Parts: sequence; structure tokens; C-alpha cells
Amino acid sequence: MKRAAAITFVVLASVSCGAAEQVAAPAPEPTTSAPVYNKPGSPTAAPSPTAPPAFSAKVSKVARDRLPYSWRPGCPVHYQDLRLITLSYWGFDGKPHTGELVVRKTVTDDMVTVFKKLYAWRWPVKQMKLVDAYKADDFDSIEANNTSAFNCRRATGSSSWSNHAYGEAIDINPRENPYVTASGSTAHENAKKFTKRPMKGKGVINPGDKVVKAFSQVGWEWGGYWSGAKDYQHFSKGGG
Repeated sequence: MKRAAAITFVVLASVSCGAAEQVAAPAPEPTTSAPVYNKPGSPTAAPSPTAPPAFSAKVSKVARDRLPYSWRPGCPVHYQDLRLITLSYWGFDGKPHTGELVVRKTVTDDMVTVFKKLYAWRWPVKQMKLVDAYKADDFDSIEANNTSAFNCRRATGSSSWSNHAYGEAIDINPRENPYVTASGSTAHENAKKFTKRPMKGKGVINPGDKVVKAFSQVGWEWGGYWSGAKDYQHFSKGGG
């Protein structure tokens, strides 16, 4: 009898202890996830846009050795009266670049004023090197779609000096803006599809557009307005 009572007590004690342990066990804490930010596709994932570099232009004297082909004694302007402009431009790749132009010292402000506007508009220029990179060969520079200014040479089809020889002319994107004869032809195979105006296209200059107006505002005329032959790439101080 005592043995049975003892067994009963042990069983009751086990049940009681088990119940106590269940009550004492801590309740599981609710699982919460910290907010996840910058998930792919969320607005916060994209980095804040970086502003492009501000337009810059530096005007400096031109060392003789920078013009080994484009200047020589007997040119209508001395190289000491020319200036090198190192300036910003937007490329055909949609990125900012730095190019170089040589012009007469009297028109540096004109160039800076116009190209500052082109940069603000992100109007594209293919490339901008001194024509000496092509040994002052105008044809080769045009074939490379190079924008350039000073070059001591004669005007196309004339024995007279070109305005380029005075440092008062510039050719911009010559592939997209070719020299077109009165009959409608061009000497550059890669420019044949650009002989008509108006037309759409990257770096193309059209009558009355903002590029023409920007140059006009500083007193430069566009070759696209010439009678007979058209020189869509060409701007010059006072024409010619």
C-alpha cells in the first residue's frame, strides 16, 4: 500500500513538474524583418545622377611646333596672332570631351560663346583636333569627320586665301555637313547621304536651326546659305 502511494506521488510530481516547465518556457519572439532598401528595381536602388562637368574653355598662345603643317611663312596671318582654344564639347557618344581649335585672337570670344551654347544643348560634335593631326590635309580631315578651324590654305576652287587661312572660319562635322557642288555632288563618299537639306540626323546643321542662329548672333555666316555650291560645315566671320 505504501509502495502504491509512493508510485502515485511520483507520477503526480512528474505531471506537476512538466506543467511548470511548460508555463516557464518563454514564448517565441515574433520574427520581424528589418526593412530592406535599395532592392533592384526600387527607386532608391538607382544612384543619384551625377551632373556633367561644367563647360570650360582655355585660350592660350600657340607654340610654333603645334602648327607644323597648317602654318608657314607667307600665310596671311602670323602664328603669333593665332590662339589655341581648349574647350568642352559633347561627343556623338553622348559624353563630354575636350577638343582643340586654333583661331585668330580677335575671334576667340566668338568661339567660346557659341561652343558654350552647343555644350549646354548637348549638341554633338564627332571630334575636334587641330588639322595638323592630318598634316593640314583638308580632305583627310574631312574624311575623318574632324571639326577644325585654322588652316593656311586657299579657298575651294579658288586662288584666293580661304577664311580658314585667317583663322576666322570653322568646319563642323564635315561628314554630316558636306561641301556640295551646284550640281548636288560631294567629293566624299561617306557624306553622300547628307547632301540634302533640311534633314534629320546627329550633328546635322539645317537652315535656321539653333546652331546657325548661335553663329549669326556673333557675326558669323553659314556656308549653307551660299548660292550655287553649299558648304554646310562652314561658318566664317563675315562670310567667305
